[in-house]
Amino acid sequence: MGNLFIQVYWILLHPFYVSIATVDYNQEAQRVEISCRIFYDDLETALKASEKATAVDLIHPANRQEMDRLLGRYLTRHLRLSVNDHPQELHYLGYEIEDDVAWCYLEANGINALQRIAVDNRILFDQFAKQSNILHVTAYGERKSTKLDNPEHRAVFDFTQNLPH
Repeated sequence: MGNLFIQVYWILLHPFYVSIATVDYNQEAQRVEISCRIFYDDLETALKASEKATAVDLIHPANRQEMDRLLGRYLTRHLRLSVNDHPQELHYLGYEIEDDVAWCYLEANGINALQRIAVDNRILFDQFAKQSNILHVTAYGERKSTKLDNPEHRAVFDFTQNLPH
């Protein structure tokens, strides 16, 4: 009983901050597809701070187009990709809410081969000192993962051994 009390006490006093970004190379479509899972209340806090927005409601936005614009700008400023040492322009596609998580979608087009991918993920780092961002990157059927603990924000994944011949 004492152990359970300590665990509950620790969780209540020390909340955890985590997001998960899944980065998939779609060879057939020649693009990188990204989905981010972020607690929507944390994301609202970040949007209020970084975008100077006063009314941020991801679940029931007063203006969905304006919310997409704010969220797209935030994500493309705080998440960046480089493929084969070339920076990629990310295109924000949209978001949806599932339970307490915002699923956000982005993509980078015109990538005919992927050898190395560098991911710079600073999502929520300005708001939460204990933020961790988990990355799952898949190319040519191989998945690689890492965790970035604030302030660590960059990871490089090498897929040269997986290139099709």
